[in-house]
Amino acid sequence: MMTSNAVPGGLPGRTTYIKAPARDSLGDSGNVVETVVGILKDVQTRGDAAVRDYSLRFDKIELERFEVTQAERLAALAGMERQTQADTEFAIDNVRRFAEAQLATILPLEVEPLPGLHLGHRVIPIERVGAYVPGGRFPLLSAPIMTIVPGKVAGCDEVVACLPPNAHPAMIAGCHLSGADRIFRIGGAQAIAAMAFGTESVPRVNKIVGPGNAFVNEAKRQVFGPIGIDQLAGPSEIFVLADSTGDAELIATDLLGQAEHDVRTRVGLITTDRALAEATVREVAKQLKTLATAQVASESWENYGEVVLCEDEEAMIAYSDHVAAEHLQIHTADPMAFSKKVRNYGSLFIGINASVVYSDKCVGTNHTLPTMGAGRYTGGLWVGSYVKIATHQWLEDSAIDLVAPPAIRQSGSEGLEGHQKAAAIRFERRKAKAA
Repeated sequence: MMTSNAVPGGLPGRTTYIKAPARDSLGDSGNVVETVVGILKDVQTRGDAAVRDYSLRFDKIELERFEVTQAERLAALAGMERQTQADTEFAIDNVRRFAEAQLATILPLEVEPLPGLHLGHRVIPIERVGAYVPGGRFPLLSAPIMTIVPGKVAGCDEVVACLPPNAHPAMIAGCHLSGADRIFRIGGAQAIAAMAFGTESVPRVNKIVGPGNAFVNEAKRQVFGPIGIDQLAGPSEIFVLADSTGDAELIATDLLGQAEHDVRTRVGLITTDRALAEATVREVAKQLKTLATAQVASESWENYGEVVLCEDEEAMIAYSDHVAAEHLQIHTADPMAFSKKVRNYGSLFIGINASVVYSDKCVGTNHTLPTMGAGRYTGGLWVGSYVKIATHQWLEDSAIDLVAPPAIRQSGSEGLEGHQKAAAIRFERRKAKAA
């Protein structure tokens, strides 16, 4: 056990690690920067030819044509199991309904703060969005839903999907059902490059959304600027906040449910109850013996799993807000009241019925969420990620009398004669007209 008088980052509260992580997932990544630099430059220079070479090199697939045809879409849909299709459509409907409700809260604005001065903003859908759809170890059927559906709800002219060429056919069907306007069999950093720069086959997009591996993440980081991105996604995370009412079996099940995502998944329990902390460690070990995905989950748990015992509720909240977990579950006696005390997280799961798996798959909230502490300053992907809030203004003649004099004086104070003249000419014409 490790005892600390302050949680990482200097936050108050005495904490004891019943099970400490062996490695730091926030800084534990390979050196991919140089590799991605080369891929981006090559795709920007050689277009489709470079994409084709990297697909052969990394995915072991040689494709003459990248785009999925309408016939191939329909074939993938026809090959989808009926229950899988029904479940996918159930998830799409829920995500769409929630995105529509969110969009309804984003309203255009027109105000007149001073007589004759009119200010406002428009809600403008982004013209073309690229959705990166990861393949992963398993067919992640919910992935296209989360990145494509909100874009279509937002009113984007075109949503372009890229997914690894060896992705399960059901993933193509999922992109089709979610409303992707175009689908390309391109994965990895080369997909990000193709969407960012455009190639002979792939159109240049205005913004790229969706999670991926370290190479995809680094590629998004490097193209950001002329191209927008949603966020930089690290390994998945789940933390559970629990008091003495917590259920060790339930908590262990939820932790391992995320740990099976990837060997670098960060999972943890933050609790004020030592008995629960120790019972959860035992329960994780017990469940790993029979879990089909134990090879991945056990490595994640061993290297990045943690169980933290806090002196009191205040310390528990402080530690949680420092971690700013992607997924944060509340298992306390009064979870609704407790949920109002935490502020840093990607998505909050209030009460024992709200498992991360429901959000991951089908309830309607988006599962593309901030990781690596980014929950301290941002939320996750949502319909608002696909629109721009662009301001405008217009002035009646009378408003010039109110705003020109301070603008002239301020420009003069700043030594900006051009600004001063631009403000003054309208004011002088206004006075001349009145005379």
